[in-house]
Amino acid sequence: MGSPELPVSLDAPAVKQPASRWSMASQDRVRPAPSRARLVLAFAAVYILWGSTFLAIRYAVATLPPFLMAGARHLIAGAVLYPLARLRSNERPSRANWLAAAVMGALLLVVGNGGVSWAEQYVPSGVTALLVATVSLWMVIIEWLRPGGARPHGRVIWGLLLGFAGLAFLVSPSKLGGRVDTLSAAVLALAALSWAAGSVFSRRLQLPHTPLLGAAMQCLTAGALLILLGLAAGQGAALHWASVSSRSLLALAYLIVFGSLLGFSAYTWLLGVAPPHRIATYAYVNPIVAMLLGWAIAGEKPTLRTLLAAAGILAAVVLVITARHRVGPPAAQTPTATD
Repeated sequence: MGSPELPVSLDAPAVKQPASRWSMASQDRVRPAPSRARLVLAFAAVYILWGSTFLAIRYAVATLPPFLMAGARHLIAGAVLYPLARLRSNERPSRANWLAAAVMGALLLVVGNGGVSWAEQYVPSGVTALLVATVSLWMVIIEWLRPGGARPHGRVIWGLLLGFAGLAFLVSPSKLGGRVDTLSAAVLALAALSWAAGSVFSRRLQLPHTPLLGAAMQCLTAGALLILLGLAAGQGAALHWASVSSRSLLALAYLIVFGSLLGFSAYTWLLGVAPPHRIATYAYVNPIVAMLLGWAIAGEKPTLRTLLAAAGILAAVVLVITARHRVGPPAAQTPTATD
């Protein structure tokens, strides 16, 4: 989780800022109305580019160790974004900003995206995207359980029940075939939960005021942590450059350029010009794009079990994202990216 790959935005009044795939909220700015063409291009980037990253991850981890691959991806993206963000914002990050970025990078990119990268060694890219779509469901639960959080009601509760029923159906024994490995499904569930937790609690941390700068710092810290994790797991010894395919290297380059740089830039711009509930629609578009690409390019033929689970999970995400949410008691005020 990806990276781009993870849906994170809920249109909930109880949440002060829309949580992004990079856990950053846009600052309130007065901007001219964007052209329709720019909006279409930006949404196309978020829908298609982010949906395609699941297949790119599958190709990348075919011959590259997953944690080292993800670490290199985020380090390079952060190294490109950081100087650009510093030049544009003239903001100098404090020690507290770096600590907050490290915490968010660990939750979103190390556990979240790192878990997705590891699981795609064993789970088809389309099914991975489907399981990742449960992030929106986990966010509702975390928001409910936190002190002063908003309790779900009505269609949101039905969405939670339907979504987790679809998740259980994917890993349960049956004669339909296409069962997902239990350990891989557990890793993806943990990745989605970690991303949801980072998204909900991002407003409590002292992140930089500039979203682009905060995202770059998260990429840098998470990239370093992922490489350390990969080395600790013995992936350095397992890396043999002679056996790395050109397709894996091209997939890594695609993830850096189209997934992290272009896709993220489009999403960051949308946060400042489009309503959160519209941006959140990528949560149920990405899995469809990923499953179609996996079928058309990688030969990942969906089974009847996968199709039934997809119908349930995507319907659940639609119910949760489009529902109106009650406002819970106000949370304690802490410095955030929008304060």
